[in-house]
Amino acid sequence: MSDLSAFPITSKWPAQHPDRIQLYSLPTPNGVKVSTMLEETGLPYEPHLVRFDHNDQLSPEFLSLNPNNKIPAIIDPDGPGGKPLPLWESGAILLYLADKSGKFIPADAAGRYETIQWVMFQMGGIGPMFGQVGFFHRFAGKEYEDKRPRDRYAAESRRLLNVLNQRLADRPWIMGDDYTIADIATFPWVRNLLGFYEAADLVGIGDFPHVTRTLEAFVARPAVIKGLDTPHRG
Repeated sequence: MSDLSAFPITSKWPAQHPDRIQLYSLPTPNGVKVSTMLEETGLPYEPHLVRFDHNDQLSPEFLSLNPNNKIPAIIDPDGPGGKPLPLWESGAILLYLADKSGKFIPADAAGRYETIQWVMFQMGGIGPMFGQVGFFHRFAGKEYEDKRPRDRYAAESRRLLNVLNQRLADRPWIMGDDYTIADIATFPWVRNLLGFYEAADLVGIGDFPHVTRTLEAFVARPAVIKGLDTPHRG
């Protein structure tokens, strides 16, 4: 039986199954990346809901694991060398889980780095830009009379969607025939942009048919369906 008592976060979210990967998350786009990856790989895990409405992410226990106060974060009781590994940042967690499971990342070096390139494209571009569209279109920023900030981020989001659309024009997934962590990183954000942020018309999603086709394939996967509701909000 693994002992995770050295991690203060387990005092707030006790591990019922300490031999499993502990997931501290919320089903936002970044959270869904990791819950989906865990479902896709079949790695045993135990989810814990981090409630933003309770400011759980600002609690001392959560900050002891992730000082950046963002979800998701994990503890793998069977990390490298058999020692527990705490890890945060969704892109880093995806890479770790891909390596641990040997799934959803090419084995050859060139394919591996190309996949990582597209994960970084999501982390550095799609996530931040789509998030700004959400703020200025759906949340507090929508009250601003000056629409230039919204329009700037909408235009950049369109540019990023066009890059993705061109990439998908002749292939089912970002890396070709094989579904990878590049897709798992990207499509929760595309889904959020069109659904939760209600920005489909703003970004002109009809101009990007290859993106929407791949999004439909993504959300139909059983692991994605489960990942979208993990941890369950109750």
